[in-house]
Amino acid sequence: MLIKNASSLLGQELDYAQKVDIQVHNGVFKRIQSEIRPNPNDDVIDGGGLLVLPGFINAHTHIGDSIGKDVTLDSSADKKIHPVFGAKSKILKHTRNENLENFMRNSCYSMMQKGITTFVDFREGGLNGVMMLENALRDVPIRSVVLGRIESYNTNSEIKKNVPFPKEKNGELLSMLKRCDGIGISGANENSASVLNYYSKTAKIRAIHSAETAQSTSKSKKITGRSETVRALSMRPHFLVHMTYASKSDLRKTAQKTRGIVVCPRANSSLAEGIPDVELMRKAGCIVGLGTDNVMVNSPDMFREMDFLWKVTMGIHRKRIDPKEILKMATVNGGKILKKNMGTIGIGKLADCIFIDKHSLDLEPMHNPYAAVVHRASESAIRAVMIGGRIVHGGL
Repeated sequence: MLIKNASSLLGQELDYAQKVDIQVHNGVFKRIQSEIRPNPNDDVIDGGGLLVLPGFINAHTHIGDSIGKDVTLDSSADKKIHPVFGAKSKILKHTRNENLENFMRNSCYSMMQKGITTFVDFREGGLNGVMMLENALRDVPIRSVVLGRIESYNTNSEIKKNVPFPKEKNGELLSMLKRCDGIGISGANENSASVLNYYSKTAKIRAIHSAETAQSTSKSKKITGRSETVRALSMRPHFLVHMTYASKSDLRKTAQKTRGIVVCPRANSSLAEGIPDVELMRKAGCIVGLGTDNVMVNSPDMFREMDFLWKVTMGIHRKRIDPKEILKMATVNGGKILKKNMGTIGIGKLADCIFIDKHSLDLEPMHNPYAAVVHRASESAIRAVMIGGRIVHGGL
């Protein structure tokens, strides 16, 4: 495929090119320059009037609870999503697999239509939960990074006693890891130091929630005398999720010891748990990615996520973040955190991208492409979505 005369956001810095040709071959971007001559087998597409940007990487989701949208609006965060006694846990345990799979599949299609080409899911339910998501994804072309979780949690007394990982769960953990991309742990407050150390020895991607709520942050210090983030880092995670209540010291350590942080500002807000301080994270040297978190409490929409983060940060700190930096959180930074060949439009990168109609009612005239995408664009402005060089939504 050869896309001619399109505007595009290119490379790690999303540099704006007013007019460029983009050639796609075997699922990757092969050439990016002006006046490319088409090969005999190329489908040539006139990209005039289009803005091509990298596909969104939704770097943190829980799509397993898609069936429970808005069922507990007035409850606390723990009552909604606690892994042991929350409403979410009860819904997942008492719903038939085929129903859960159907609603997970719906969420995947919803994400693709909104320009999300890759999502990272913290999948509950152990091996069975991972296999359910496999079934839901069958014949759905969206890319997934599935981080499974063994349903084994420690009480406060067990954490104080530092109980080890249960031997009877080891086989399930190994079987699960053969079927998924790594582990996504609920948090340090549900796991002893010994268990976190055990998880640190697993070979695939490791990620964990940390410092999501004021309550979880104080609980860790009360039980162990250590910060929740310091304990989470003992698992040697590749990235942390939330960090809404992380201290400056915690952020500096995170920058040194991980690939980055994934923030979910709309989910934190809908749970009445504050707003992550993205500027403080960036000043500490952290790479920051963006996710939409639980479908139960939040729609999987990166346009809304970017818009909310941009404006709420201005409202709280009275300081504007460059919209290009927020767009990088939704694209480039997700690829860096995952260490995958995605998130940018560059030669040899996976051909995952979004085609935006620059003349759509909400965007024209487009004076600043970054601001236009971050706080004006929506699903309605998308002409097409490409994953691996194939149009999976819309048309050109």
